[in-house]
Amino acid sequence: QVQLVESGGGLVQAGGSLRLSCAASGRTFSSNAMGWFRQAPGKERELAAAINANGGSTYYPDSVKGRFTISRDNAKNTVYLQMSSLKPEDTAVYYCAASPRGGRIYYFASSYDVWGQGTQVTVSS
Repeated sequence: QVQLVESGGGLVQAGGSLRLSCAASGRTFSSNAMGWFRQAPGKERELAAAINANGGSTYYPDSVKGRFTISRDNAKNTVYLQMSSLKPEDTAVYYCAASPRGGRIYYFASSYDVWGQGTQVTVSS
């Protein structure tokens, strides 16, 4: 069974940076598209960034474009989310997710079948 373990969350002041990591095990990681989702209190889970299996394509919603960067190291079975110029509205639990498919970007949570436990990111003003 594949497992995803996130790390790197924490408390940061507005304007600061954090890097989240997601380590995968139990499946051929390099064949899977990956995504970072986030969920703030009282809000629906939303896609924060996505990357295809070979890392050649990425996607960001307008809310994080230019501030977040998703990347992956298939040799280390790890996907990263570098977050810069953080804002209080970025406060959420961030989840790493793996899709069973890999050829392109997947935008919806229903396209991902394995999820990490989540890591809290809190941005203070």
